Amino acid sequence: MDEIKLAKKAMHGNVNAYGQLIEMHKLYLYRTAYLYAKNEDAALDIVSDCVVKAFSSIKTMKEPKYFKTWLTRILINASKDYFRSHKDQVPYDDLPLSAPEGEVSLEEKWDLYAAIDILPEKYRNVILLKYFDDLKVNEIADILDIPEGSVKAYLSRGREELRKYLKEDYIYVQ
Repeated sequence: MDEIKLAKKAMHGNVNAYGQLIEMHKLYLYRTAYLYAKNEDAALDIVSDCVVKAFSSIKTMKEPKYFKTWLTRILINASKDYFRSHKDQVPYDDLPLSAPEGEVSLEEKWDLYAAIDILPEKYRNVILLKYFDDLKVNEIADILDIPEGSVKAYLSRGREELRKYLKEDYIYVQ
């Protein structure tokens, strides 16, 4: 069954349809939460909170065709809530200790994650959604509920900030 039909059923209280929707998006949810948390346990907590919050408010979703966008918005808010209540969180503890040949080293990953972490939130969100979740500008605009022009400006400014934080020969930021 397609996502729109499942979303409509879930909006009418069908728990099985909601479960199928979550099953369809569980890897995406985890990957996105991990990008924010950089820790497996925290990412799982965030996804769990997102799934519960989404279930409790699914009847308020306006358009079933935007289920993933709506769910991503809830996930981002669940991430923010998690870090407000876990300020003592130590980041980067689940990164692999060694990089395979030809990949970025652990130190370089830490540098990149640290640079992303110090970006203003509006830049960090668009950078993560664009380059880590591979979303298009219009999808990011829908998720964050901002104009596409703002997404483009935030991407540009975010990349510029990253360039300031990172050596130019370390990472290619388009």
